[in-house]
Amino acid sequence: MKGRGTDWNPNNRFHRQHIEAVAEEGLDDCPPRKAETTVRKETARSIITRNQSPDVPFEQSMNPYRGCEHGCIYCFARPSHAWLDLSPGLDFETRLSAKTNAAALLRSALSKPGYQCRPIVLGTNTDPYQPIDREHGITRELLAVLLEARHPVHIITKGAHLPRDLELIAELASMNLASVSISLTTLRPALKRSLEPRAASPGRRLEIMRMLASAGVTVTALIAPVIPIITDAELEGLVGAAAEHGAASAGYVLLRLPHEVAALFQRWLQTHAPGEERRVMNRLREAHGGRDYDARFGHRMRGNSHWTKLLEQRFRLACRRHGLNGRDIRGLDCSQFRNPGASSPQLSLL
Repeated sequence: MKGRGTDWNPNNRFHRQHIEAVAEEGLDDCPPRKAETTVRKETARSIITRNQSPDVPFEQSMNPYRGCEHGCIYCFARPSHAWLDLSPGLDFETRLSAKTNAAALLRSALSKPGYQCRPIVLGTNTDPYQPIDREHGITRELLAVLLEARHPVHIITKGAHLPRDLELIAELASMNLASVSISLTTLRPALKRSLEPRAASPGRRLEIMRMLASAGVTVTALIAPVIPIITDAELEGLVGAAAEHGAASAGYVLLRLPHEVAALFQRWLQTHAPGEERRVMNRLREAHGGRDYDARFGHRMRGNSHWTKLLEQRFRLACRRHGLNGRDIRGLDCSQFRNPGASSPQLSLL
């Protein structure tokens, strides 16, 4: 299906019944069907998610949308659509939700008397700059509240229209309140189009990195995911390209295949790299003790095998060669935070 990561809508893991479509004789020559993007306006109950994972350097995150139109076939967040009784397959990239009250919820959360300022990461589950944000603009609304509150934020994206909000991000960064990670998977446009059909091109992402760096924003290159056989040979090239375009630091994550993602990705391999499926999966299983994925903290993002140890060594040498050893999100300043005041017509008692 053109412009989509998958044309398959497998039942989610909570469904007890499974329905399979069988093509009728004589219908093999039908043109490929299209899947339109639909966006449901959601009145969310909360916007800040808190975690205690030792694998990530932050405690708070938020996502203005559910599902992601970028359609990255490998996305570890696809299984979250099962909680909406939708498929992690095609539904994840076509049946989306926009949290229209996100900015009001954020203002309310930051205004609570007991709130303790910690950096918030924007875009941990789905991309805040996916295509539908052009119309809904929720990411910009959230950044405006954070700027008013002098609250630190780190953005993770592979979206093409981040430059629309560059002035807000640069203003936050001028006070050491913002940094950005740009996700890089491959420098090959053809591979990108099948892996990440609606995300920004590799060249556009590098251009955005240069724009951010020129505006004084600290940029991290997030080499993610590293896919054995398919993209791992590009590791040094990706680090070098990021350094040339202004990145101050870099990180990487091994391909993760939780729940339904394993079957979706293997189907992608059968279509786009049919001769490599066994090699790719064997290398992943070697890294995860014989399984497609091991979700344990301290293991899920890097794996543990001779190959993963070599990968980590290659990454460190590449970063050292290009001088990518900058700060991470923990370097953002929390001391400037000020209560933005809840957007309510009711006056405070104090």
